[in-house]
Amino acid sequence: MPNNDGSLRAVENPSKLSSLVSLGHANNVKVSIAVGGWNDGNDSAFEALAANAGSRTNFVNNLVNFVNQYNLDGVDMDWEYPDPGASANNYTQLMTQLGSAMHSRGKLLTAAVVSEGGSVQGVQTAVFGQVDWLNIMAYDGGNPHANYDWSIASINLWKSRGLPASKAVLGIPFYSRPGYYTYSALVGMDPANANRDCTTVGGAQQCYNGIPTVKRKTQWALANAGGVMNWELSQDTTGSTSLVSAMYDTIMGGTTPPPTGRTGPITGIAGKCVDVASASTANGTAVQLWSCNGTAAQSWTVASNGTLRALGKCADITSGSTANGAKIQLWDCNGSGAQVWQAQSNGTLRNPQSNKCLDASDNSSADGTRLQIWDCFAGANQRWTLPA
Repeated sequence: MPNNDGSLRAVENPSKLSSLVSLGHANNVKVSIAVGGWNDGNDSAFEALAANAGSRTNFVNNLVNFVNQYNLDGVDMDWEYPDPGASANNYTQLMTQLGSAMHSRGKLLTAAVVSEGGSVQGVQTAVFGQVDWLNIMAYDGGNPHANYDWSIASINLWKSRGLPASKAVLGIPFYSRPGYYTYSALVGMDPANANRDCTTVGGAQQCYNGIPTVKRKTQWALANAGGVMNWELSQDTTGSTSLVSAMYDTIMGGTTPPPTGRTGPITGIAGKCVDVASASTANGTAVQLWSCNGTAAQSWTVASNGTLRALGKCADITSGSTANGAKIQLWDCNGSGAQVWQAQSNGTLRNPQSNKCLDASDNSSADGTRLQIWDCFAGANQRWTLPA
């Protein structure tokens, strides 16, 4: 935390900070120092130092020295509640000065910001050009707590103000509300809680983000934002229930490789089969859902290069499009990115070129439903069972 005059309070455990920086750098991870915090909503020190040119300069110089002393990679400003008006103007001046000081030295400048409410306007759009990204704290709101739709709306609010998608980082909580139970504690009470978003503790409902929602948010962020972050790491578990591992698996494309060389039906929503319309082998023939009937039009081979083949041709994204709603067709196998599919650990089939998933249109299971690509969210219409 800073003081009113721009000086910095002493680090409680300098040796631990040094060891964290060394460990991070040894693993090719950048390490920044977060300055500030919630502090019971008391941001008076930031208000005071930012309102005066002398204390602003003092603060910036002290941070530069601190970053150099500990060999850090940057600063994350955690002044969470600058108010619209004079406070916002001072915040902009401070971030402009700090951005110049950090970037001229090859260092990062980021900031933690609220998800909604009046304090959003306390971060003026001029700040967007000064930061490498904003860590948007999309938690402590929504009903249930930090649900998918509310969280995405939080990011889109910032993007609607002009924040580039690449600078919008989606914050994900590792704890519940209305109580404050850590994710690790909830999983300790019942391992099944890892795959839920709400559970009952002591007669009261507690809501959080379990593995499916964390994966879904991460997948959305891959296509529509600059990344994900969390609060906070010590609240996670280890092993198969870890939320950080769920993020990592999603970002890295899942952990389940396609069962190459296997031939048979691919089934999806309501047990329907992926089918070539009218069993035609013509280029451009629709790939659709149909009641399973054991015909050659429903027999798919998963090739070693990630293609899905039926009737001697490949499942192909029309025109190589990366847009939501682009239809799947049958086409001569040509090795293009529009014909590659990666099986994910959540049952989806992702096309890496578009970073979108094979999807049954309109969440329908009706015979004749066209297959398309869509943002991955692992709904029932995006989960597929490959040949055994």
